[in-house]
This record gives sequence, C-alpha cells and structure tokens, in this order.
Amino acid sequence: MNISEVKELLALVNESDLTEFDLQIDNTVLHMSKNDTPKPNHVESLTASPVVEAKINEIAKEATQSNTTTIESKPEAVELGGTLIPSPIVGVVYLTPSPDQPAFKKVGDTVAVGETLCIVEAMKLMNEITSDTAGTIAEVLIENEQVVEYNQPLFRIV
Repeated sequence: MNISEVKELLALVNESDLTEFDLQIDNTVLHMSKNDTPKPNHVESLTASPVVEAKINEIAKEATQSNTTTIESKPEAVELGGTLIPSPIVGVVYLTPSPDQPAFKKVGDTVAVGETLCIVEAMKLMNEITSDTAGTIAEVLIENEQVVEYNQPLFRIV
C-alpha cells in the first residue's frame, strides 16, 4: 500500500459517516479515527456506504496484488554476537571527521577503548562517540549523515 492509496482512503473515511476505520493487509495495519477518545481494546464492526466499501475493497485488492511497499529490515546485531555501540543522543551521524577525510572506523578495523567511532550532531553540537570496548568493527549499522535515534545501535564490535 503506497502513500497515495492511504491518502485516498483517508479522504474517503473523512467524507463518510464513519468515526473509525481499520484495515489490515499482510503486515500493514491502518487505523483511522475521528474520535477524541483512544481506541478501545476491541474493534467494533462498522458499516460503510456501498460506494466507500467498494472503493476500500478496490484499494485493498490493488495493494495486495501490487505489494508496492517493501520494508527491509536488518537482522538484529545481538543475534550475531559482539558488543553494540548505541547512540547516546538523537542527531545526525557523521562517519568521517570532515567530508574530504576517510571514515573514523570501517568494517574490519581494530578499535581500542576510547577511540572515536563517529560524531553525532545534536543542536549544532558535535558529540564524539567513542568505543567502550576493544575489538574489531564487525558491522557499521548506520550510514553517513543518517538521522539516528537515542539508543539506536551504531556499530557492532567483536
């Protein structure tokens, strides 16, 4: 299901008398609500007008057939062993000290405790992320200039 199909569904639900709408296609779950109160634990059956229902069925059928959205996920680094180095803050990660210089560390490099692995920029402050363990870089789990979340794994060291 792509974003234009979601927008179309949103418009249809918005124009209808429905107050809530749930749709599940494969691993995609969509919940729309016009209510001010949170969704209850159970889902009540709702009836839509024949036009809205027909359009919903058409979009659901197309989404199931086309599978235009592909979500790739990396396997968890914990399964592979080693030590994960997480981001201590939210920000933009830089794998190089400057754009014209090589990366601080890449896969296969040895690292000592306290060595700089990358920089995370948060609120215009450059924060050096250092290794708290010695070993070899087994995986770089992020890309240069990627936005990272708090506690998101950056490197795996074995």
